[in-house]
Amino acid sequence: MPGVRQFAAQQRDADNREAVAVNVLFDLDGTLTDPREGIVACIRYALSTLGEPTPSDSNLERFIGPPLRDAFGELLSKDLARVEAAVAAYRERFVAVGMFENIVYEGIPAVLESLVARDARLFVATSKPRLFAERILDHFGIASYFSAIYGSELGGARSDKAELITYVLARSRLDPSDTIMVGDRHHDVHGARRNRVIPVGVLWGYGSREELSLAGAERLLEEPYEVAQLVA
Repeated sequence: MPGVRQFAAQQRDADNREAVAVNVLFDLDGTLTDPREGIVACIRYALSTLGEPTPSDSNLERFIGPPLRDAFGELLSKDLARVEAAVAAYRERFVAVGMFENIVYEGIPAVLESLVARDARLFVATSKPRLFAERILDHFGIASYFSAIYGSELGGARSDKAELITYVLARSRLDPSDTIMVGDRHHDVHGARRNRVIPVGVLWGYGSREELSLAGAERLLEEPYEVAQLVA
């Protein structure tokens, strides 16, 4: 992981010059928080509202992470009108209760605090609409750790992770070689690689070791505390 090693070397020489801070982009669902209860319930609600059969909860888990319209596109045979109707029904329940049927993974607040103490700059880069991401992070008391929170727009713009990371790098003026993307699905890894950002996969979320390895993750982490070890 050249970018991280380079940063570590720079930190060792920090007594002779100003320290260089690394940038860490975090996915939200399956990385910072476990949203299973709320997302699965909202998908079931949306499908029921449209009179569609609902798969088992375990089958719906695979839609945690990808853009919402992609999930409903698969479930509804890419019928665009019904996809939009499903998205509207999903958000009806999500705004009312679903976004808070969610928990912060154990150890995440301590990791964020440790990274900030090491002068890392933290950002959220999620396919979830930014409006919802901000409310969730504020609700759980961890929004203040992040320099900025980036997400998609309600209409679907920047729900593609590669497009979103491109936007984050430009808006926050980040050097890709000093930036790490931490996420639990192949979308995070592919998006990072397309932007020459260092991709790090986490195994406590909803992507498998095989999924993340095949996507090209530079490193796989078993526990949240390992994220802090990436920054010297």
